[in-house]
Amino acid sequence: MGDIYIKYEYWVAAFQLIFAMLGMGATLTVKDFQDVIRIPRSVCIGLLIQLILVPLTAFLFISATNLTAGVLAGIALIAAVPGGTTSNIFTYMARGNIPLSISITGITTIACLITTPLVITLLASNYLPTNFSMPTAQIIRDIALTLLLPLAIGMLILRFLSKWSEAVSKWSIRLSLFGILLILIGSSSAGRLDLDAFGTNNLLLVVAFVALLTLISMLASKCLKLSRSDSTAIEMEVVVRNVNLAVLI
Repeated sequence: MGDIYIKYEYWVAAFQLIFAMLGMGATLTVKDFQDVIRIPRSVCIGLLIQLILVPLTAFLFISATNLTAGVLAGIALIAAVPGGTTSNIFTYMARGNIPLSISITGITTIACLITTPLVITLLASNYLPTNFSMPTAQIIRDIALTLLLPLAIGMLILRFLSKWSEAVSKWSIRLSLFGILLILIGSSSAGRLDLDAFGTNNLLLVVAFVALLTLISMLASKCLKLSRSDSTAIEMEVVVRNVNLAVLI
């Protein structure tokens, strides 16, 4: 089964992303995003936390711990990639600000064409292959086809087929969660989630780093007096990273 999953891994990930964005799009209007733009404070704070505070936290964590080369590179990769659409789903389920979450995901995903190579180089330059480069064309294509297009279709369904929008949203989110389950099962069968090989100590270090990111994002949101829904969106963006992009890189 592992070989089959690896062969179709991209399409499983695309399935999950498309239905996630379709389901959330069916709950959103253009006005929701206009509100984010009209009062940009929260989105600016979210971007600063994602693009500056998270890499800085990773740098301090790497400096303060004795990491093996593989774990160090993994921590650098976690800090370098943006939040993914799974964070949008968790924001949706936690009743956070979905337009804010999607806006931060979209902007940081585009920005990652520059920020990801920079952060990885700064944090793990000694562990990069000499021919390392970002898959720019594929990222742009994936943004258009798995993020923007299904989001727009979902919003059009709400606008013109409103009586169907609730059902579309409900079943699309369920299919997206099913996609996440397929990814977990497939990754395990392919040996990508081999906890025995990874080691307990390394696992604890990664968990500690994620817990640190969670704490810092919560403290930042509280200190800056963001609303609960905005704080939830930003915290999900910080903690739930774009694993599909990380695997691609």
